[in-house]
Amino acid sequence: RHDELSGVVCVGLGLVEPKNGHLTVLCPCRCYLLDGISKGAWLNRSSIIFAGKDKWSVDPRVSIVSSVGDKHEYSLQIQRVDVSDDGQYTCSIQSERNPRPKLLNLIVKVPPKIYDISSNITVNEGSNVSLICTASGKPEPSISWRHITPLGDGEYLNITGITRDQAGDYECSALNDIASPDTKTVKVTVNFAPSIHETKSHGVGLGRTALLRCEAAAVPWPTFEWYKGEKRIIKGQGIEIKNLNTRSVLTMTNMTEDRYGNYTCVASNKLGTANASVPLIRKCSPAAAGSTWRFWVWLRRMWPHILLQDFLLEG
Repeated sequence: RHDELSGVVCVGLGLVEPKNGHLTVLCPCRCYLLDGISKGAWLNRSSIIFAGKDKWSVDPRVSIVSSVGDKHEYSLQIQRVDVSDDGQYTCSIQSERNPRPKLLNLIVKVPPKIYDISSNITVNEGSNVSLICTASGKPEPSISWRHITPLGDGEYLNITGITRDQAGDYECSALNDIASPDTKTVKVTVNFAPSIHETKSHGVGLGRTALLRCEAAAVPWPTFEWYKGEKRIIKGQGIEIKNLNTRSVLTMTNMTEDRYGNYTCVASNKLGTANASVPLIRKCSPAAAGSTWRFWVWLRRMWPHILLQDFLLEG
């Protein structure tokens, strides 16, 4: 827009937007000297940047530019624009036409940047947890939290009575209308006492190998012990115990009669202990089972009135 009184043309409002994560170079406003006699000056707030062609500022990023073929343009260019360049600028023209300085605003838009977030934490189940995430940017970014699903907005995320299912990564996202959101994560580890959720054993015959398995959920990972009655099972003499994270496997080779019975798996960590019974029964060999069935068939032929359940009860 030309102003005949001041000899100044102001073109638009300076909006600096990021490109590839950096601020672009943009001239906040153009001024034109409508004749070759007028003198111009640029000020930032109360500081003189240029008076005519004389540079008063020590900032190497600022310069006066003019369009090709237009000797009357008197524009201020700022390279590598920073948020500190935001603010009011004045283009003043010294002429005989009753000069009126033009006030111009440079608005520097800054992409969001998370500069502080809670450290990874470990808590016990049932504890209260508070996470914080703060970010800078212009316009001021909005902050949101996510753990599998969105949780809410704001710098603070408060969790009352945290459970084991709420353990994991919590993502903080800072967003404004300038660039893609900046995101960071906090890992929350929830400790809890062991709970045995699966046991398995398979009946085996004499002289065979028996396997007993016990699985427990716990954080930190549990330690395992095996018992038969009050006696703790230890390695050796055909007995092997292998523990891997949340699982324990008891292996016994060359089974003998005294090894059948009820075993107890005990899982423990610093928060508690859990136990479960694991029965190990003797399994008849196929040959023995076949002999029993053949005897039953013979018995039915001899005494047809005998019922199967009577035979089983007698056995």
